[in-house]
Amino acid sequence: MNGKTLIGVVSILIGGLLALKFLHINIGAIFSFLLPFILIGCGFVGLRNGRKTFGTIFLVIGAVMLLGKLGGLFTLILSIALIGAGVYMVTNKSRSHY
Repeated sequence: MNGKTLIGVVSILIGGLLALKFLHINIGAIFSFLLPFILIGCGFVGLRNGRKTFGTIFLVIGAVMLLGKLGGLFTLILSIALIGAGVYMVTNKSRSHY
């Protein structure tokens, strides 16, 4: 890559980041959500290329980060399941009387 190309790429990146800031798009939030997927992808590539140690480390770190990001979704699914189980127990006609 020659000097003109490098300056052009840097100018495009800086301009893009300034445009995102002007549009009130937070690149940090987007990157923090994409980083676990990037690590998981690097882990799979590492495992496929025979780098078991690095692949496993990247895969585990990415999975743990992703579980942290999706914790609210898991809580929502659990609450819906508990509500459904409660409604089923209340409306079930074949329950025995003590």
